[in-house]
Amino acid sequence: MTAVSPPDRTPRQRWMAVLARATQAELEAIFHRLGGEPPHQMLKAPECATLMVEGRTGGSGQRFNLGEATLTRCVVRLDEGQVGFSYALGRDKRKARLAALLDALLQAPERQEVLLNETVAPLAARQEAARAEDRRQAAATKVDFFTLVRGDG
Repeated sequence: MTAVSPPDRTPRQRWMAVLARATQAELEAIFHRLGGEPPHQMLKAPECATLMVEGRTGGSGQRFNLGEATLTRCVVRLDEGQVGFSYALGRDKRKARLAALLDALLQAPERQEVLLNETVAPLAARQEAARAEDRRQAAATKVDFFTLVRGDG
């Protein structure tokens, strides 16, 4: 996964990726600022499953199964009709439900821009700052190996 979203991603794919990486506390804070959860129905209650995580040799080589991870998914429908989905690593059912609700809210054109600017953009900025810090810390431990050529004697 790269730090920069590929250009072929849709806006919804971008906000769903940000919501999937958000913490439950961050999503709770968003709904606190919004005045609570909107009226909705559960189409698919939050449920946990496992998925196979794949890796690639050298990042671009042959695929191999790295291991399994837990995933929680949820589907909700607002009383206004928008359907929201979420998929999140881990077993946090509340987080999956809140992310699905926010996905549904973001689909309403009349509030999409405000929600993107006030909720998704700050989350994305915090996530990018955390990734940059991780890259900085990893770079600090980088070792450059080189060969010394020894002279005679």
